Amino acid sequence: MFNLVLIHPQIPNNTGAIGRLCVNAGASLHLIKPIGFDIDEKAVRRAGLDYWEKLDLYVWESLDQFFEKNDISTNAYFATTKTQKPYFEAPFQEGDFIFFGSETAGIPEDILEKYKAQNITIPMTKEGRSLNLAISTGIVLYDAIRQNYLSFKK
Repeated sequence: MFNLVLIHPQIPNNTGAIGRLCVNAGASLHLIKPIGFDIDEKAVRRAGLDYWEKLDLYVWESLDQFFEKNDISTNAYFATTKTQKPYFEAPFQEGDFIFFGSETAGIPEDILEKYKAQNITIPMTKEGRSLNLAISTGIVLYDAIRQNYLSFKK
């Protein structure tokens, strides 16, 4: 099982879709406050449909609280447009944490700097600035699953 971590998500539909993705992929979802909406909002539930109750969900009051309660070292990757290392070069292991920043600000710079060797990106053309958060999580999560598929099938 993998862990998707959303730092300060802003758009309820994205978070709902990511919750649905996590249920279908057997992943846990960690939401780091502040969150730009109430997770009980209709938009989150609608995007997650009937999956929301099945979601392995953790809501953290702050990044500090998350890092205090989770041992993060080489077991984490940080998705950003500010690196050249493609996500498919990351050697994902079951249980890894895959971090994504908010739709408007990304992952805070101090976190990216602290874990610079573990920063990953989704290659894009020069015409694109970034991908939708829900799409990005799906791309990276399913590559992590692909790399560990024999374990995933059990």
